[in-house]
Amino acid sequence: MEPVILFDGVCNFCDASVQFILKRDKKERFFFASLQSDAGQKLLKKYHVPEDVDSMIVIEDGRVFYKSEAALRISRQLKSPWWLLYGFILIPAPIRNIGYDFIAKNRLKWFGQKERCMLPPENFRRRFLS
Repeated sequence: MEPVILFDGVCNFCDASVQFILKRDKKERFFFASLQSDAGQKLLKKYHVPEDVDSMIVIEDGRVFYKSEAALRISRQLKSPWWLLYGFILIPAPIRNIGYDFIAKNRLKWFGQKERCMLPPENFRRRFLS
């Protein structure tokens, strides 16, 4: 069932990111769970994710990836040209995460949030853990 992407289900930017990934993940590798869902909470506990992590999270091969590393691991699996972004992995994580943290900190202010998690489109529902 891996890899799994954990995302903030009430964040409009995070929702748009999930939609972006779904459209470009032609091999249907990724599964998804919102942080607010039971499945998301179970995965957070299982992998001992600290409560203060404000990031999209990727669980792959039994390992947990945060921030820019999670985003780059996702991009690596998407169709061209998006997989080329994985080259940024050569930049040290503290430098990459400056931009990531800036967007994460402001995402709700810039893009807003929903009252509840989105309901995935019918054709993608089997890829969402509940």
